[in-house]
Amino acid sequence: MRAARQLTAPPALPGGALGRAVLRLASPGGTRGLSIMIYHRVLAAPDPLFPGETDRASFSHQLDLLKSSCNVLPLLDAVRLLREGRLPPRAACITFDDGYADNATEALPLLLRHGLHATFFVATGFLDGGRMWNDTIIELVRKAPAGQPLAAASLGLPVLPLDTLEQRRAAISALIGKLKYVPMTQRLDQVAALAARAAYPLADDLMMRSEQVVQLSRAGMHIGAHTANHPILAALPAHEAADEIASGKHTLETLLGEKLALFAYPNGKPGTDYRAEHVDIVRELGFEGAVSTAWGGRCTDLLQLPRFTPWDRTLPRFQLRLASNLLLKAQRE
Repeated sequence: MRAARQLTAPPALPGGALGRAVLRLASPGGTRGLSIMIYHRVLAAPDPLFPGETDRASFSHQLDLLKSSCNVLPLLDAVRLLREGRLPPRAACITFDDGYADNATEALPLLLRHGLHATFFVATGFLDGGRMWNDTIIELVRKAPAGQPLAAASLGLPVLPLDTLEQRRAAISALIGKLKYVPMTQRLDQVAALAARAAYPLADDLMMRSEQVVQLSRAGMHIGAHTANHPILAALPAHEAADEIASGKHTLETLLGEKLALFAYPNGKPGTDYRAEHVDIVRELGFEGAVSTAWGGRCTDLLQLPRFTPWDRTLPRFQLRLASNLLLKAQRE
């Protein structure tokens, strides 16, 4: 799930030859040094509401930086090599979460142009015209007429002014922060109530259609499971969490006619969004690898692999940011 990017950086290091040397030391291969990039969207053009969101130009530039710095390989290959202790030095993988339509329309052509592979983790409940709850919030705020504040008293929030981009960003952050860890059914009901008050249509083409998932697979990309409805697994009873994980896997396997080997925990923060019992469910369902959203590189648990994306635009700083993350011990449940 994405919202406005609010990141706290690992300590930055000076650039240049030192960055390349540190990256080599931080990612020697064998069982150490796998960098997994995490993305959600690739926009066709910059979005004034989310200036930090990845767009076509910035994604292409990051692919150049990644190719110049790392040995980029499919995530499933990396998982198997890591298990065997044969990971190449400077190993890196590219992943996308949720299943946005621009993964197929914007990201795929760029990946093919650069000759790179990515794994796409798809939440199946939003395919073919669905919309994630956080995107409903974003689109409500985006399209609200200026001068008409958003009343959110039902959520315990004050009236939210929407006259400037800064106010709209603040409103989105407040609404998503208030609803993120509310039980799923209650959260969906509250978001639906907010949407029902809007006198303007909301986008229904943000997520992929089933044929676009097939398109990614036929282009040589891997598809991974991401549950059906993208719940906070830790907030669900154990049987409901198991059903969510299994349902998403089954739907995609039926669509693609093949077994899925990879899973991404929704939201993905260890101990907050998922717990050890969910790792056990993933293992019992036969997944070979699973990814979280924890930072760090010092982790060999194949079912809790961390992910991270440097945001620096110059090659030395990109390399150094990547290396500094690899030296961190990744949190896990």
